[in-house]
Amino acid sequence: MTRTRFLAAGLLLAAVVPLAACGGGSDPLAPATSAGAGSTGGSTGAAGSVKIGSADFPEAALLGEIYAQALEAKGMTVTRQFNIGSRETYLKAITGGEVDVLAEYTGSLLNFYDKNAKVTQPDEVYSALQKVVPQGLTVLDKSAAEDKNSLAVTKDTASQWSLKAIPDLAAHQAELTIGAPPEFKTRQQGLVGLKSVYNITPKEFRPLQSQATVEALKNGQVKAANIFSTDPSISANGFVVLDDPASLFGSDNVVPLVRSEKADSVKAALNAVSAKLDTTSLADMVKQVVVDKKDTNEVAKTWLASAGLA
Repeated sequence: MTRTRFLAAGLLLAAVVPLAACGGGSDPLAPATSAGAGSTGGSTGAAGSVKIGSADFPEAALLGEIYAQALEAKGMTVTRQFNIGSRETYLKAITGGEVDVLAEYTGSLLNFYDKNAKVTQPDEVYSALQKVVPQGLTVLDKSAAEDKNSLAVTKDTASQWSLKAIPDLAAHQAELTIGAPPEFKTRQQGLVGLKSVYNITPKEFRPLQSQATVEALKNGQVKAANIFSTDPSISANGFVVLDDPASLFGSDNVVPLVRSEKADSVKAALNAVSAKLDTTSLADMVKQVVVDKKDTNEVAKTWLASAGLA
């Protein structure tokens, strides 16, 4: 699944209206000023300043907040610019200098820069990624935490179509409607890869944002949906995640992507975060934010304290 998820005002299948960025104002790169979206905090800035951005889904903003508070604990002044947009948009922000740090995902980012990449194992993916990030950018240590694309179906569909793995969908292409964020249509980790790797072309693709994808799957308006592996809607609704035997979706460990000029000032704090962050902790924090409706700042603060990082 492309990295656009979870929260939406409602389900619009006839016409999909892009979600507004949460940072405030008409400029998606305008610094957020509210406590929930991320004020600059009260640090003195003795260790310098840094601008942290994020993609436009809750987990990305949560990771951005974790990075921000970890850096503030080291005395840095942090400006938050969360919910910028999809990868195509927020990578322009970091290469253009509007932000300095982003939480990224190793496999998805590698595939973005090298659509012919064949590696799938975590260390291989990370090594390949280090070689293809553009000049002026670098990745710091990857974490054990992973959140990857998946294709999910309801239990009823899995039973009716005898589905266990993605290739099983090939026999049902004439009936197959896939719901996913719009960029899924043109990405290798999307319809392009489904065709080239599994020879699957759905009858219909419905571009949907965030929670609309989950609702469409629940209501039978799509037969399969691109949902991230840490999304709490999977367990909440009993969805079946289809196996990916050819590793189309590969591995996707959380990793800080930073402007090289800022790497020395942020790497100690962010590498410490990566050393502590695992998939179980990340999934639990996402659940707290998305399902339990807890404040992102407080969820990040609690985890950093439990990890001894704040």
